[in-house]
Amino acid sequence: QVQLVESGGGLVQAGGSLRLSCTASGRTLGSYPMLGWFRQATGKEREFVAAISRIVGTRYADSVKGRFTISRDNAKNTAYLQMNSLKPEDTAVYYCAAAGVLQLGTSEGQYDYWGQGTQVTVSS
Repeated sequence: QVQLVESGGGLVQAGGSLRLSCTASGRTLGSYPMLGWFRQATGKEREFVAAISRIVGTRYADSVKGRFTISRDNAKNTAYLQMNSLKPEDTAVYYCAAAGVLQLGTSEGQYDYWGQGTQVTVSS
């Protein structure tokens, strides 16, 4: 099975940018057609952020549409989440997830493998 490790989180001012990476080991990322990013703020449920699927395309939560971009580089075994125009409400732990289905899932139950998360903090 695959292991996923997120990186790239940190502290940034409102309006700034960060790029999160999700690197796979154990199996190639290309083995998983669907990749997603979720986030969980303190005291809140984990929520969908973005998904990418090999043929179907991409899908975003309304709250991040136009600001975040999900991508994948199977040759580097890595997925990315480019986050621009960050807001304090984007503060959360961000998780990447993978699944062996060709969909654009928005719920946690649609994903089989998860990383440990990386903290993103946006100051006002």
